[in-house]
Amino acid sequence: ELPPSEFMQVADSTWLVLSVVSNGREPPGCQATGVTKIARSVIAPLAEHHVSVLMLSTYQTDFILVRERDLPVVIHTLAGEFDIYKEESGECVPVTCDDVSNGFLKPKSAASPTLHPVQSPQTRFCVLTVAPDTLPAIATMLIDVLFYSHSPAWDAAADSQDLDSITFFSFSLIEGYISIVMDAETQKRFPSDLLLTSSTGELWRMVRIGGQPLGFDECGIVAQIAEPLAAADISAYYISTFNFDHALVPEEGIAEVIQLLQQRQESSR
Repeated sequence: ELPPSEFMQVADSTWLVLSVVSNGREPPGCQATGVTKIARSVIAPLAEHHVSVLMLSTYQTDFILVRERDLPVVIHTLAGEFDIYKEESGECVPVTCDDVSNGFLKPKSAASPTLHPVQSPQTRFCVLTVAPDTLPAIATMLIDVLFYSHSPAWDAAADSQDLDSITFFSFSLIEGYISIVMDAETQKRFPSDLLLTSSTGELWRMVRIGGQPLGFDECGIVAQIAEPLAAADISAYYISTFNFDHALVPEEGIAEVIQLLQQRQESSR
């Protein structure tokens, strides 16, 4: 419904959403299996079959976006380990390989993916949610932060490898569930009694993947981060964007995360 604009760039693919749950078909907002726990069973196999994914973590659950044209490969790759359902008229209907076999060609395994540089700014982030009925109370502040408070530093080098801080604010509204990621300083501008977070109130540090915009055709970018974190049992909150990928990890674990990723980079050379 958006009017065409020379200022708006649109990826040429249509994407479908995969929601992975560990105990059957659960309603939205359920406890998901998490990025690190699905790294080996979903993310890595898709990367091996040259399927590009976008990852979107929310406060409630995690989603994997795949291109619609890759759906036959996705189903054939995952059907051996998962029960797969598609939503039709609000109902979950089982999907089998036979449903997408027409014209399916077994994909060739992908070559080892390129390992992109990672940057770890000093910025500390909060992962939050808000009750939908209280959203109007912070709407003006949200609009100010989203559209007016942070002007991108266009003159800054996009491929800078030593970022002291990073401007990042994420707001998602999915089936009525709201997720917000903001830096700790920005959080101070909001009424503390309206923003909900975990009982521990933990802060997160970010690892940004890519020294330049990544594009959508490459596979294995999420796996580059998710696999080593899964092996070390480190939780992560992962957000793919139009230009870069971002993984948030608990602040106290950032040193171990950087070490793991550096080891992976060195072992792949």
